[in-house]
Amino acid sequence: MDYKIRTEGQYTVIALRGDVDLHHSPKAREQILKYLGEQCHVMVDLADVAYIDSSGIASLIEGFQLAKQHKLQFGLVGVSEPAMQVLKLARLDRVLPIHQTISGMAPVSIR
Repeated sequence: MDYKIRTEGQYTVIALRGDVDLHHSPKAREQILKYLGEQCHVMVDLADVAYIDSSGIASLIEGFQLAKQHKLQFGLVGVSEPAMQVLKLARLDRVLPIHQTISGMAPVSIR
């Protein structure tokens, strides 16, 4: 897995690529927590994720919970079909905010 960081509007976008598994998910978690710790609104781009396991999912959930605690926006964007299958299987597609694109979105207060 590798990743790239970019800014789109008021969002820090963490674009993951490859397999987000037990071996690689600590890198994803580190980046998610780093930017949330800097009080950034974070979107995780999963368009190029070929595989994600429970450790990768745990990193996303941890980011979502931390963002909520700090009243920051957190979500997923451009979710690949393999990643979406795992999210649906775990019913997390009903919990985590999922967007097709970032354009036109603006941060809102989470209450």
